[in-house]
Amino acid sequence: MSVAALSPNTRYRALIRPLFAETVAVEVCDPQGTPPAPFMEEAACLSPNAVEKRRREFAAGRAAAHHAMETLGLSACAIPVGPKRAPVWPTGVVGSISHCHSIAVAVVAHPQDMHGLGVDVEEDVPLSENLIPQICRPAERDWLSRQDNPGQLAKVIFSAKEAAYKCQYRLSECFFGFDGMELDMELAQTPERTSGRFSARFTADQLPFCRGDTIEGCFVIGEGLIATAAQLPQVR
Repeated sequence: MSVAALSPNTRYRALIRPLFAETVAVEVCDPQGTPPAPFMEEAACLSPNAVEKRRREFAAGRAAAHHAMETLGLSACAIPVGPKRAPVWPTGVVGSISHCHSIAVAVVAHPQDMHGLGVDVEEDVPLSENLIPQICRPAERDWLSRQDNPGQLAKVIFSAKEAAYKCQYRLSECFFGFDGMELDMELAQTPERTSGRFSARFTADQLPFCRGDTIEGCFVIGEGLIATAAQLPQVR
């Protein structure tokens, strides 16, 4: 069977799966289809005024997370929204959820394997020029100025910072802006697609992280998506 004949979900999962360690379960769900209904405790977290698009993406993200938990041999259970709007994962689960128009993705691991996880997916469209100064620090903008596709790679920086932020949040529970991390980017381009690695460096203390600490991650562009992953493995 050709790659083009595979379902979108299969292609998206094949794109994102290699970004994460083998100990991480990666699952996807189509928000444009009919995702399974979320658990009652999850649905209660949605605003009564939430539009249909928000409801479908929320349900697809939770469905992907439930599937990922089952892939790890765990029982699927509710993942409500906390007071700071972040998912509240059950004890014994480390996870992250992201969704865009095309796909919802969830990654889940056991805490003995991962301190933190972050995933982000975005449509592969350039970041608006007027947003670049808000998202990218001066050194990142300097790097972008030397690239052939600065708008697209600015979107990668946005996505990578989202993934790194989610990854650190389980430990710090700290909010900070896009200037709270500075990325070092490494590209790996082939005729088929662009991918690479990044190192997200804290620009200020966010305990237990200190200024200069880093979170490592990687990204891939393909299938109309930009997907980024950040991981904090347990040291054995």
